[in-house]
Amino acid sequence: MLKYRPPQTKVNLNHRLNPNLRLGRRFSTKEDKIVQDVLASNKEMVKLAAVDIDGVLRGKYISKEKFKSASKGGLAFCSVVFGWDCADVLYDNTKTVGWHMGYKDFPTKIDLATHSVIPWEDNQSFFLMDVYDDNGVPLEYCPRSLLKRVMERTSKQGFGALVGSEYEFFNYKETPQSLKSKNYVGSAVEPLTPGMFGYSINRIGKNREYFKAIAEQITKSGIPVEGLHTETGPGVFEAAIQYSGAVEAADRATLFKSHIKDIARDFGIMPTFMAKPSSSLPGCGGHLHVNLTDKNGKNVFYDEKDPDKMSDTFKHFLAGQIHCAPHILPMYAPTINSYKRFVEGYWAPTTVTWGIENRTVSLRVIPGSSKSMRVEVRLPGADMNPYFAIAASIASGLYGIANKLPLKPGVSGTAYGDARSASGKSSEEDRLPRNLYEAADKMNKSKIAREMFGDVFVDHFTATRHWEWRQYQASVSNWEIERYFEII
Repeated sequence: MLKYRPPQTKVNLNHRLNPNLRLGRRFSTKEDKIVQDVLASNKEMVKLAAVDIDGVLRGKYISKEKFKSASKGGLAFCSVVFGWDCADVLYDNTKTVGWHMGYKDFPTKIDLATHSVIPWEDNQSFFLMDVYDDNGVPLEYCPRSLLKRVMERTSKQGFGALVGSEYEFFNYKETPQSLKSKNYVGSAVEPLTPGMFGYSINRIGKNREYFKAIAEQITKSGIPVEGLHTETGPGVFEAAIQYSGAVEAADRATLFKSHIKDIARDFGIMPTFMAKPSSSLPGCGGHLHVNLTDKNGKNVFYDEKDPDKMSDTFKHFLAGQIHCAPHILPMYAPTINSYKRFVEGYWAPTTVTWGIENRTVSLRVIPGSSKSMRVEVRLPGADMNPYFAIAASIASGLYGIANKLPLKPGVSGTAYGDARSASGKSSEEDRLPRNLYEAADKMNKSKIAREMFGDVFVDHFTATRHWEWRQYQASVSNWEIERYFEII
């Protein structure tokens, strides 16, 4: 079994947390040049951000003088970013962050390798940060830290990983203020374009400047956009981000969502990455393309001798993903809305299945050359936290490899209806948890989840998901009002 081990790598803290925390870093030549270039720029401020539990960037601007010291000595950052939800409401059920610890600061380290410039902010310098505990250990529920731990484990097993991401997202001719005034009611919200028109060249032309800004400005910011097209649905786009190492892929996916919102605002457009913004339309996927490599960079999923060109390593990897998915589903589907997307006939999986070139399954094997053989993980929606989704995909695959789990036959044809799942059970028996509460409860009780990610992460993360469910249960929806207000 793959046993989780608490991280032992510590940053050398010269003293306990305080606003002038020193990490005693020694720069490489490349890092030193990054710092010098930032200091020599004509910008007076530097933009920094950490990633919270929901995959949202939480950050600030600091002066160049502050950046100069923080680049070596670190920076204090309020722990509340891991202690509240996406609406800034404080959790009351988490053990590690809360009023009981006074919302003290956590130490952070600026990851200089994440340096990028933002063209639409006059080439503003931007960096991501990693968050640590008081002892200089990477915070176990910091999304970047969790994925880095999984990649350390991947390396110890003799592998590397390459990941590419795809996002589908709706676009509306709205602003935060106009949406609020309309109470976010779908029938009142105006999409960027009407009707269903996937892969439309005409619709691209109608919004050429916005489309061009996404393709060019995002790429100039350091996120290479490989493809961009309209998807089926009013005002829906899909973007494919070029593959890279796993941590960089998660960085790119997270920044892509944030950057799109920045760019769209200048055009009077508001995108959404909700998994299912409309009950009558297909939802938004956040698909991941994953393969493993050996120490020489060779794709280990490919086997020329196999009828399907799938290596034994690949088969064990898939079997692990299938076996573990029900135990860690909130890492793929983290919101209440995520589970509204899992509807038959709407291009989203409803069972834990795999198949070759099959878009009705959870895990679509894409056969190709010795370089391109990979799996498309179709479980996540566009609302995923990319760090958690990628960590879940790779860690569960490693679990399958380590335990040599056998791969049952895949699905040919539709995986909906009465189709048999990859586990050999009926689709109803093997159906994914139906809502966030069921999924979080299963993960919280799962020995497999705790084995892969540790008690601290599982306790904190599932508590935040149970909190999300409580907020939902206490709310009154438009559906309820429309259904019951007059008649009942």
